[in-house]
Amino acid sequence: MDSVDSSRAFVKDVKRIVIKVGTAVVTRNDGRLALGRLGALCEQLKELNSLGYDVIMVSSGAVGLGRQRLRYRRLVNSSFADLQKPQLELDGKACAAVGQNSLMALYDSLFSQLDVTSAQLLVTDNDFRDKDFRRQLSETLKSLLSSKVIPIFNENDAVSTRKAPYEDSSGIFWDNDSLAALLALELKADLLVLLSDVEGLYSGPPSDPNSKLIHTYIKEKHQNEITFGDKSRVGRGGMTAKVKAAVNAAYAGIPVIITSGFAAENIIKVLQGEHIGTLFHQNAHLWAPVKEVDAREMAVAARESSKCLRALSSQDRKKILLDIADALETNEKLIRTENEADVAAAQHAGYEKSLVARLALKPGKISSLANSIRLIANMEDPIWSIGYKLADGLVLEKTSSPIGVLLIIFESRPDALVQIASLAIRSGNGLLLKGGKEAKQSNAILHKVITEAIPDTVGGRLIGFVTSREEIPELLKLDDVIDLVIPRGSNKLVTQIKSSTKIPVLGHADGICHVYIDKSANMDMAKRIVMDAKIDYPAGCNAMETLLAHKDLMQSGGLNDIIVDLRTEGVTLYGGPRASSLLNIPEARTFHHEYSSLACTVEIVDDVYAAIEHINQHGSAHTDCIVAEANEVAEVFLRQVDSAAVFHNASTRFCDGARFGLGAEVGTSTSRIHARGPVGVEGLLTTRWLLRGSGQIVDGDKGITYIHKDLPIES
Repeated sequence: MDSVDSSRAFVKDVKRIVIKVGTAVVTRNDGRLALGRLGALCEQLKELNSLGYDVIMVSSGAVGLGRQRLRYRRLVNSSFADLQKPQLELDGKACAAVGQNSLMALYDSLFSQLDVTSAQLLVTDNDFRDKDFRRQLSETLKSLLSSKVIPIFNENDAVSTRKAPYEDSSGIFWDNDSLAALLALELKADLLVLLSDVEGLYSGPPSDPNSKLIHTYIKEKHQNEITFGDKSRVGRGGMTAKVKAAVNAAYAGIPVIITSGFAAENIIKVLQGEHIGTLFHQNAHLWAPVKEVDAREMAVAARESSKCLRALSSQDRKKILLDIADALETNEKLIRTENEADVAAAQHAGYEKSLVARLALKPGKISSLANSIRLIANMEDPIWSIGYKLADGLVLEKTSSPIGVLLIIFESRPDALVQIASLAIRSGNGLLLKGGKEAKQSNAILHKVITEAIPDTVGGRLIGFVTSREEIPELLKLDDVIDLVIPRGSNKLVTQIKSSTKIPVLGHADGICHVYIDKSANMDMAKRIVMDAKIDYPAGCNAMETLLAHKDLMQSGGLNDIIVDLRTEGVTLYGGPRASSLLNIPEARTFHHEYSSLACTVEIVDDVYAAIEHINQHGSAHTDCIVAEANEVAEVFLRQVDSAAVFHNASTRFCDGARFGLGAEVGTSTSRIHARGPVGVEGLLTTRWLLRGSGQIVDGDKGITYIHKDLPIES
């Protein structure tokens, strides 16, 4: 299992950055310059320059570019007879001289278009043996950077004393990757970025579908596990050379990130703290265990820890929850920092506003979560027993019991992790959590804070944290160690999980909630309920998605007032066949649609029976509401709408575990077996039967007289 990425908070302190551009980034497959890619790169460097960063560039590509140009020149100057003869290999140093001139001319042209000045600095291995050179280099760089000039380094292959500048790996540096690492150390850079033609370092050749991107390189873990592919198609060392240079720089105190030079704005993303590429850092070994834990091992560990949790008294489980609540408040600043990084990354990636809203832990949210945990802790012990006297000396006990190990897969909302973990602990269950990638940093820090508050007598492995999407299929096969799957997310997620596992699945695929306004409704009340159900939190699964109105409300004008208010609040309206023509609004593509935003469907129905038929046909059996003063009409609605929660004269937004007094919820179930509606502690329990006798046997029920009398059971 991939380790959790360390926080890349260090990028906030980066002032000076060295960027190395590989030959594979500079040139196309045919050896010509990749003009579009280089233009985009220069635009990134111009932006960094204007933001106040000291930008130092190391660029390869001169030898390859020079070789391409000299081949062309030789072709032009050769006769047909010359071309029939064996062609001698071009001199690498001559290629370097020709190519360097062309490369720098291009950089100068591109940067000039952006109103940026660049400077060429060619160095050799021997230069760095001279202390005076190194001192002068530092002074020159200081002067250039103070003038906002971008220095561009390259090894001076044309006059290098190496026998083969693109093969010889001796000396202080041996290629531009090691030169970049040396310059980062020499010039006291805060970060080194090595741009490649792949996303970062993989566990095997990137072309191998089984290879996985390594987000954080841990030497003790990865150095003997990685299989390198071929060398670069055009450069000297490919990924092997980059890793060697990155390890040397990182262990000397310079953070290094290897990432793709093909992707737009990758350098900007790195400096925004996004988890792209592979990070090398001297403290990486402290951020994750060296030993990987596979899916089965994690599930088994959660089961074993849950047995220890189950053995604790109710008071001891309560204390664990109170300690977790305190730990969350103590670490609020750290949690908010990680969450803000997730939110910024989601906004930059262009995620929908509804997802970003679910992702954010707004001010006061940590305290609210801590208080909800304390509420769960102080609830009556959920483990109960009922006794029955079957016969003299034969006592039967029915007791509640934890389900076992729960696998919860959720998207976007990091607060869900806290709620789920607290409910699992109170009910005595082991837990495996897989959150959405958009909340990666938030989930990681919340998991760390929570598990560190769990005493060693139970162990932090009670709550496993799944970090890779690829592990979900493997987990869904573990029906012998995982007892229940609860997916919280999109219809696609829930449907996919249900079709992929033998493990029971509890949850809901959609939250298509309705509000029906009867002709007997108090319209002021109806307006308040509709506005709250849609606007209070549009991204919630209990938000109104369809407004149904009795046909008489069109004639009275009551519906028009509500439509105007919805539009005033920015709600986009779509209509069913009747409403779209009567209200002059676009027709909805389907009634079965969850907007999760400021939008909803409106339709006109004949009466309460038509409303019930519509809801049962097009709804998702989540939460539906009737606004009516006629109690007999309301009772028909409450009895015949087949949903997990059905309300009379109350907003659908009340369908929530905390509002129901459950403390929190692991989700809302629209299933008809086991648990339905908001699932709190009781929904995470099953039952067992304990029979205490004194040697009784059945023997055809000859010698036993059944009493079947209830008995009190001492807790």
